Formats: sequence, C-alpha cells, structure tokens
Amino acid sequence: MSSQDGNAKAFGLWSAIFLGIGSMVGAGIFIVIGQAGAIAGNIVWLSFVLGGIAALLSGYSLAKLALRYPSRGGIVEYLVQGYGEGVFSGAASVLFYFAGLIAIAAIAKSFGTYAATFWHAQAEGWVVDAFALGVLGFFLLVNLIGATFVARSENLIVIIKVTILTVFAIAALFTVKPQYLSAAQMPPLKDMLFATGLTFFAYQGFSVITNTVEDMENPARTMMRAMMGAIAIVALLYIVTAVAVLGNLPLEKVIETKDYALAEAAKPVFGVWGFKIMAATALLATASAINASLYATADIGYTMAKEGNLPKIYSYNVFRSFEGLIISTLLIVPLVLFFDLTEVTTVAALAVLVVQGLTHVGHMMRLKETGANPVLVTLAALAMFAISGMTLVYTSRHEPMIGYYLLGAFALAFLVEIGLRLATKRIVTRQIVDLFNIKRWEEEKRI
Repeated sequence: MSSQDGNAKAFGLWSAIFLGIGSMVGAGIFIVIGQAGAIAGNIVWLSFVLGGIAALLSGYSLAKLALRYPSRGGIVEYLVQGYGEGVFSGAASVLFYFAGLIAIAAIAKSFGTYAATFWHAQAEGWVVDAFALGVLGFFLLVNLIGATFVARSENLIVIIKVTILTVFAIAALFTVKPQYLSAAQMPPLKDMLFATGLTFFAYQGFSVITNTVEDMENPARTMMRAMMGAIAIVALLYIVTAVAVLGNLPLEKVIETKDYALAEAAKPVFGVWGFKIMAATALLATASAINASLYATADIGYTMAKEGNLPKIYSYNVFRSFEGLIISTLLIVPLVLFFDLTEVTTVAALAVLVVQGLTHVGHMMRLKETGANPVLVTLAALAMFAISGMTLVYTSRHEPMIGYYLLGAFALAFLVEIGLRLATKRIVTRQIVDLFNIKRWEEEKRI
C-alpha cells in the first residue's frame, strides 16, 4: 500500500492502544480481583505485576506473529502456521473455541453475581444463574438481530468503565489502612505465585490489537508500540486497584466477598453508593464483554472450528450467525449451571494459558520468518506453562476437579477434531500463504 493511502487506515498508535485498553479493562478485573486477593492476600499486587510481565512477553510474540501472518484468524492462524494443517493444530483450534465459551460462561456468571447484589441475594445460587442465563439469552437475541447500536456503543462503554475504575483506584489510595498492607498480614510468597494465573486472565484482550494489523498505520512501527503501551498502562491501573482493594478491606472480608470484592472495596471510599456504582459498572463491563465475545466466539471461532476457514463476512449483519450463535450459547448454559464462578474462571484462565503457550511454542518453529527475538518468545512460552502449572498445583489442593475439567476439555477437543475430519473431511487451513513474499516483491518493485 502506498504512503498516500496511509491516512485511510483506521488505527494509529493511540487508537490501537485505546482498543487494547478497552478490551483488557473489562470483565476480567471485576471477576479476578477478589478471587486472586483471597489467595494472595495483600501482596496480590505482585501477582498483577507478574501477570503483566507474562502479558508483555505473550503480547510481544503475538505482535510478531501478526506482522508476519496478518489474518483475522488470529491465534488459530498462528497455530496452523506453527504446527501445520494437522490434527494437533486443528484440535488446538477447537480448544481455543472451547476456551472462548468457558470465558463467556465466567463473564455471565460474574454478571449474575453482581446483579444479585442489588437484590441482596448473594448467597442464592439460583438467582445468580437466572441473571447469568438472562443476560446470555438477551445478547443471543441481540446478535441474531444484529443490533448495530450495541456494537457502536462499545467506545462509550470503554470510557465509562475505565474512568470509574481509575477514579476509584486513585481515591481509594487516600483511605488505605496501612495495617491491612503490613508485612504481618502478608501470606507466603508462593500464594502470590499461585494467584498469577487468575491475574493473567484479567489481562486477556490484549491479543485483539493483532486483529487490527490490516487496518493499522505503519504496522511494522505501530503494532509493537501499541501492544506494549496498552499492556503497560493496564498493568499500572491493575496494580493500583489491587493495592486499593486490599488496603481498604481486611483479608477475611475479601475472602467473604471474593466474587464482588471490587464493589465491596468501594464502600469505605464512597459509601453504599460507591458499592452500587461499582456493581453497576461491573454489570456494564460484563454485559458488553458477553456481547463482544458472543460475536467473536460464535461467529469466527465456531466457523473456524467447524469448517476450517474464516467466515466470509465480518460486518455486524442480520441473521448471519444463526447456527454458531445457537449452538455456542447452548454449550455455555451447562457451564453456567453446574460450575461456580471460581471453577469456571480458573478453567477459563488455564485454557487460555495453555492455548497461548502452544502458540508461542509454534512460533519458535517460525522464528526465521517472523524475525522475533528467540529468547523473548521462549520466555513467553515458559511463562504460560509455568503459570498454568502453578495454578494447577494450587487448585489440586482446593479445587481438585479443575485439572480433570481441563483434561476433559483437551480430550473433547481432539475427539471433535478427529470426528469433523472423518465426517466432513474438513481441515483447518492456513489463511496466509504467499502474502509475505508478495508484499516483499511489491516493496522491492517500488524501490
């Protein structure tokens, strides 16, 4: 593309950073801040530091892959490029689709939990599930109808939730009780490591920046800067928020209210209205995340898993995702009904970590093509597997079924992949084949 066309590109540096911030600062922080705090206590901020470092390493690897393989297939494309068009990459692609479904279930469950607080029904599991299934059904209809106003409202939602969270974090620092953050209250350092898997889940969303590569001004320069900038800004916000929450609530209160601790921590700062505003913000953030995730997972994820190709239409259209939306939503329902928030969040975090770890290992086989630093890509892969390993060690003591759930997801992904290959002969194919060489030839021709 000529330089004259540069102004037509939709994403400059700051617009890409803003997109990344909006994607990360969403449902994740409202879900995990209390759960991670219940594990790591007043040093949970260190868990967010480690989670941020892991996100930076992963973001670096994904950004390099995006520049070499600019496809909206994202991680699925990178898996196929790394491992070839075989059963393993296909099963990993199906697992990526499953991970998206589990993440939506966790977000829906979190919506139900925060919604229940308005009815003082925190302990009533059926109320939480009713709200979770209600919001899931609502956005199923919204996506089927193709309500463009919901999609266009995302920028406003991003501004609202980021502003409220920032104001809370800064204001709450002035009401911190030093005794809550004292060394005497500090748990063992290993607990801080165990919580890192959950805190990494709060950073999920940074990979959306790679999807803008085809619409980005000077991606070779902008992509990496946008990725690193967005993650660094969000990490700072999360660390300050973690200090604010654990500095305003005693640990026993964090544990008691772990599913909605962020709203509870607003009480000492802004009173009852602070709780309500933060809970409402959580509802807004989780609702918008469900809407966006259903669109991406049910359309792109389902089509890639089933047909092996990207859907032909990317625009927010009417009735174009009927099959994928219905089936995906039905698969989410039992996850909401039969798992509590901690279980579904942990499984979602583990699935994301493993899929990204596999992606980085595949990247290590394509380093000559991407030009990435082999040390940083290796560290990204090791970080994903190390964090998932520590999370499994902790959960094996407190939630022993989590490991079996994750293993079951792997087994099911392979069975689905093998079944689809046998029944339909479909293969998850590369979307980018000769694009790199074509672009290089065009550049040489210009010179």
